[in-house]
Amino acid sequence: MGQAERLPFPDSAFAHLTFTYLLRYVDDPAATLQELARVVAPGGTVASLEFLVPAHPVWRLAWAGYTRGVLPVAGLVASREWYRTGRFLGPSISQFYRRYPLAEQARMWRAAGVERVRWRAMSLGGGIVMWGVKRGG
Repeated sequence: MGQAERLPFPDSAFAHLTFTYLLRYVDDPAATLQELARVVAPGGTVASLEFLVPAHPVWRLAWAGYTRGVLPVAGLVASREWYRTGRFLGPSISQFYRRYPLAEQARMWRAAGVERVRWRAMSLGGGIVMWGVKRGG
């Protein structure tokens, strides 16, 4: 088991790297991105998949209702642990984007040595794919 800020791999160990739902769960997202970029070979693609708070007001309202109401109730049907997970998810996503808006995240990616950073909202703005290319390739 490793830590995202201290990966047990040498520099440029991987041609490409993808990660999902990571940056909300680390203490230092910028340091984590630095470390992820370190293990990718120059010219390799770094990509992530994450939840997103929809920008459009109608979809944002629907998303808030789903993450604050439907998910906890659905979780409660399954178990107490899933109920807690359902209650945690929406606020966790919202808090992350308040603290690290997309422009700030892109800046962190570039500071980590990832160029041509792009993103695409998916699922009516409820998800996002972000990607770029490790500098030097």
